[in-house]
Order: sequence, then structure tokens, then C-alpha cells
Amino acid sequence: MTFTTSAPAAEPAASPADPRTVRTALLASLLGTTIEWYDFFLYATAASLVFNHTFFPDQSSFVGTMLAFATFAVGFVVRPIGGFVFGHIGDRIGRKRTLALTMLLMGGATALMGLLPTAAQIGALAPVLLLVLRVVQGFALGGEWAGAVLLAVEHSPRNRRGLFGSIPQVGLALGLALGTGVFVVLQLALSPDAFLAYGWRIAFLISIALVIFGVVVRFRVAETPAFEKIRADDDRAPVPVREIFRPPVLRSTILGMLSRWGEGAAFNTWGVFTIAYATSTLHLGKVPVLIVVTISALLMAALLPVSGRLTDRFGARTMYASGIAAYGLVVFPAFALFGTRSIVAYSAAMLLAFGVIHAWFYGAQGTLYASLFPTRTRYTGLSTVYQLSGVYASGLTPLILTALIAAGGGKPWYACGYLVATAAISVVATLLLRPRY
Repeated sequence: MTFTTSAPAAEPAASPADPRTVRTALLASLLGTTIEWYDFFLYATAASLVFNHTFFPDQSSFVGTMLAFATFAVGFVVRPIGGFVFGHIGDRIGRKRTLALTMLLMGGATALMGLLPTAAQIGALAPVLLLVLRVVQGFALGGEWAGAVLLAVEHSPRNRRGLFGSIPQVGLALGLALGTGVFVVLQLALSPDAFLAYGWRIAFLISIALVIFGVVVRFRVAETPAFEKIRADDDRAPVPVREIFRPPVLRSTILGMLSRWGEGAAFNTWGVFTIAYATSTLHLGKVPVLIVVTISALLMAALLPVSGRLTDRFGARTMYASGIAAYGLVVFPAFALFGTRSIVAYSAAMLLAFGVIHAWFYGAQGTLYASLFPTRTRYTGLSTVYQLSGVYASGLTPLILTALIAAGGGKPWYACGYLVATAAISVVATLLLRPRY
């Protein structure tokens, strides 16, 4: 395959919005991603702690966990479809209305999960309904991340795009922290039997109030100046997805997806897989493990704007590539610390790998990917890079790691080798990227 490297014509700059409009856009971006990722990662936490008992109770511990993670992965398989659909809508009718729609779909699916009968109540229909709602979640989230990034970046001053692009990423960290934190509170407040019987449902039903608030904020935000300009100039792409798979944008699409492999694998290792690994394999307490993941996510949230500031100074590609390389270097030491079966060692590894290093590169990601595509196809381009790569980079990671640890006789070193390989692929792909817009 030959990639075209000729530079396209520069896009004319859109007029900057007033400060109040910019603040509202940042708030809508942050709140929206926080709520949607809370919804999405509630499922991840529940898959590690609850669903293997309530929806797959007749399986062995290993098979039940694998089935729960399989339904987790389905959400990622559907996300590219949502990315194509909502990317097209976002590039054709605007970022604002698209984001309100994705939030309504996500919140509705999450709330319904909290009302689902279990396998003990309706048998095999229970996991089927769970799977259907997970499909809706994945479809909705397919259009969320790219739109939230563009809401921030396309409202940003030119010299603060790195900082603005890091704000939606803060929402992901806060969403994970909120989801795991709610489970911590529920497990402390309820007995184990009460938690499995009904307590976990409370976390899902909370989504109703959060979504109502988030939709109201998103309807108040102004459309981005960049989109308003291409709409005024009648420069919207008729079929955006067709353009991102043609030269010269094709190169950015493929390398962008490869560059994301390490980030997706890293997040779903530290934020999802290690919860099940620490509680089931290492036999650490569920509540301490959830507290560690929550604190690590909050540390990441605090450091992401720092990463955004450094992105403005050193460049998005430099920050992203160097951070991914650091992730690759800490994989083996982190799992060695996990192997001590000490909650203190587990905490140290998680705070470094998830709290610090993930923030290092994740804060630059949105700004980096936004610079790869012109405004007319930017929503579709970002959605495709992030969501299509998410199938192998994110959704399959817990399954792959579980299988590799089983193949290694319970030792994590095969799994570590896989994670280091994802980091190496991402670093090379990132260095080959040519941000132009």
C-alpha cells in the first residue's frame, strides 16, 4: 500500500468564540464525557464483580468471567458502527445535536440494565437482554468521544488546543472513578448478599439523573466555530467516511488506528482487567482494589490538564509517543508488583502506570487525532480512529489477557509480552503520523 504524503491546502481559520461560550463548551464536553464513560465503565466494573454471578451463574469462575468480559467486548465491536453513523451526522448537521442524542441513548440503556431481571429469574433470556443493552451502549458511545473532543478543540484558542483537548479525557478518568467509587460505597453500605441481590442496580439507576442534567447542559452549548464556517461555506462532505479512506487522509486513518493500540490496551488493562485479576487471581479484597482504581483514576484526572499544557509546549505527537513508550517500560515491573499479592505494591503499580503514565500520553491524544483530519470529515475521522481500533485495542484486551495468563499456567508474563508489543506498535505508528490541520 502506498501512502500519499503531499500536504493539503491549509484550512482558513474560524472566528474564535467569546469566553463565556468557550467555558460552556468545555463544561458540556467534560460533563458529557464523564456521564457517558460512567455509564460505559459501570458495565466493566460490574462484569468483573457482579455479572459473572448474576447473569452467568452456572459457569465455572473462569468461564463466567470470560463470558462477562465477552459481553463487555461486544460494546466495543458495535462502537465503530456508532462511530460511522454519528460521525456522519456530526459532520453533516453539527457536533451539538449529535452529542445530545448519544447521551440519551447511553443513559437509557444504562438505566434499563439496572432494571434487568437476572438469570435466576428469567433464565437464558437475562444474558441476551444484557447483551442487547450493551450493544446500545456501544452504539451510543461510538459517537461520543470524537464529538466531545471537537466541542473542546474547535472552540479553543490556537495556543491552548492541547489544554482544551485534554479536558474531554478528564471526563473519561472521572467517569471511571465515579463508577468504581459508587461500587465502593455500595459494597461498604450493604452486605455481600444484598449487593448482589439489588445493590449493584442503584449504580445503574443513578444514570437517569446524570443524563437529564448532561442533556440540558449540552443543549445550551453553541455549535463550534469550525463547523459553522464549513456550513456557511457549504463545504460539508457528502459522505465523510468515504473521504477518510482515500488518500491523502487514508494514511492518517490507518496510522491513527495503529497508534491507539497501546492506549486502548493500557486503559483496559489497568482500569478493567486488573480489578478481576486482583480479586479473583491474587485474592485481594474487592473494596481495597476498587479504592485503588478510583484513586488512580482521580490522579489521572488531575494530571491530564498538565499533559494538555505540556502538549501545547512540546507537541501532541511527542507527548503521545513518549508516554506510550513509558507505558511499555512499566508493564513487566507492574505485574511483578501485582504478584507480591500486597495491596501496597498493587497500589504503587497502579498509581504509577495508570495515574501518572496514562495521563502523560492520554492528555495529548484528542489534540493529536483532531489534527489529522480536515473539519469536513473530522468527526468521522476521529470516531473511526478511536472506535474501529477499539475493537482490538480495548474491547478484546481483558479476554486476551485472561486467556494468556491461563496459557501461562497462571503466570502473567505472556500477557505482559502482548502489552509491550502493543506499546511498540503504537510508538512506531505515532512517529509516522503527520499532523497537518
